[in-house]
Amino acid sequence: MKLKLYHLRAFPKEAHGGNLAAIVIDADFLKTEEMKSLARKIGYSETAFVLKSFGADFKVRFFTPLKEIGLCGHATIATFNLLRDLGVITEGFYTQETQVGILKLEVQKNIVYMEQIPPVYSDYIDPIEIESCFSASNIINTSLPIRVLSTGMREIFVPIKTVGELNKLVPNIQEIEELSMKYQVIGIHCFSLTDEEDVDAYGRNFAPIVGIDEESATGTSNGALGCYLNNYVYKDKSTFVLRQGYSMNLPSEIITKLTIDNGDIQTVFVGGSAVRVQE
Repeated sequence: MKLKLYHLRAFPKEAHGGNLAAIVIDADFLKTEEMKSLARKIGYSETAFVLKSFGADFKVRFFTPLKEIGLCGHATIATFNLLRDLGVITEGFYTQETQVGILKLEVQKNIVYMEQIPPVYSDYIDPIEIESCFSASNIINTSLPIRVLSTGMREIFVPIKTVGELNKLVPNIQEIEELSMKYQVIGIHCFSLTDEEDVDAYGRNFAPIVGIDEESATGTSNGALGCYLNNYVYKDKSTFVLRQGYSMNLPSEIITKLTIDNGDIQTVFVGGSAVRVQE
């Protein structure tokens, strides 16, 4: 069978921005090892394979260059923007079967929103452990906690004092890998608050344990970051505009929307656009 392979940039803030994802549709004929091999050959941070599902509208499997992972935000956003543009689906609500469960999607004219699970908070982490992961010191905003948080993927969230310091961070990849193994997380998401009117925070994402030294737009992380900001910074806010990739010259923008009832987050949705790359 002919491979139906597409390349997209998810969450682009500008034409050259966003995060590359490869999407293979009608992928039921591929074996797991073939998916792994193709993802490794393509080399993007994630490749998504769309299959038939008996419990949802679609089943989607996600692979980094090193391994299969349970969920990927930017590849999901790319997938369902693509399916809409190809005419496979129209605007409306859909479900995808993933390793972390069946999740809802809202497909709009130019944007797709993906559901994540409600936030699960766990470990507090000492700043000393984080500073060893970067070639800098005294960078952490100690007025906010460093937490392990998940809305589908466990990750360490680290507040940095300023956007300038955030963009200057130089990661120590081996230290990040060791810390990720210690806390059983996929990586570290550093962020800094901003006074800009049209954006709530800038972020950088490091997940070398799964083969991603740095990523320009991370949907799952920014869904969790929206929950963190609601919990610790903006108690009455439920929609967040979050940017990533600026230090990589790949400007990206992600929108996180929360549904809150009596102070508890009930639903988490991450949204963005995606554009086809010339193939």
